[in-house]
Amino acid sequence: MSGSPTATPTPARERQSLLAVDLGLLANTLLAVAKIGVGVLGHSSALLADGINSASDVVYYVVVRVFMVFARQPADDEHPYGHERLESIGAVVVGSFVVATGLAVLADSGQRTLLLLLDGARGPGATAATLWVALGTIALKLWLFRFTRGVGRSTANPTVAALALDHRNDVLAASAAALGILCGRFGLPWADPLAGALVALVILRTGIDILRESSSDLMGGRLGAEIEARVRAWLLEVPGVRQVEEVRAHAFGPYLVLTVTIGVDGAIPVTAGDAIADAVERTLHERVEFLRAVHVHYHPARAG
Repeated sequence: MSGSPTATPTPARERQSLLAVDLGLLANTLLAVAKIGVGVLGHSSALLADGINSASDVVYYVVVRVFMVFARQPADDEHPYGHERLESIGAVVVGSFVVATGLAVLADSGQRTLLLLLDGARGPGATAATLWVALGTIALKLWLFRFTRGVGRSTANPTVAALALDHRNDVLAASAAALGILCGRFGLPWADPLAGALVALVILRTGIDILRESSSDLMGGRLGAEIEARVRAWLLEVPGVRQVEEVRAHAFGPYLVLTVTIGVDGAIPVTAGDAIADAVERTLHERVEFLRAVHVHYHPARAG
């Protein structure tokens, strides 16, 4: 929409989206190896949980990249609006992996925490290397979050936007892990696995948010109230439009298909009604970014 972030032309949009995915894939691969290895050798449940999170990230980044490549295919007879909705499907895949990871990490870390609290057992304590890996993760993920969020906004790609949320999730997870490791090194052994459980809760919440937003895109949710009000105001500016009865939107990746129902003077001929409908289409195409098609229905305006 006008007033929303500027849309990047399609070729640049594809390059930026794939760059964001490739950077995330590379970073998560390196972090998964480092965190799992150091977490095991350094006796840190929190860092190990965060490493499992990064390993799951690697899997769904590969899946997401495949979806994004297929989404670049042009429109065909079976998919007249293109394949961009695969981007929203990719976001669902991201959310599903995140939720599954959160549940698995929560179960494992919760069990470890309870054992330490009930049995009074003391682990060997995490090494200093685990703390440095956690802090390095925070720094890297902060940069990736800012970069990916910027790409997501400029391209209006729901998959990239979901990946940005996952990077933010990783910042919080690594922060909890670092705090747990630090507390464990100061004589609170249960703090490390407890931090792992907190990491899992953050992961779970992010996954649910991603699933909710991407499912709304796939189901063709309504426009936001502010944007719908703006569209209605634009339509009422078109000469001959007396009422705006309905505005519906269907999302296909970053693109929109709008269906509007307007009321016109019932005494005018059909050709005049068609001219008003054409003016409505031109107005919306001029003012709405990423608008792929407009369907206009008109009939006599209701009295009053």
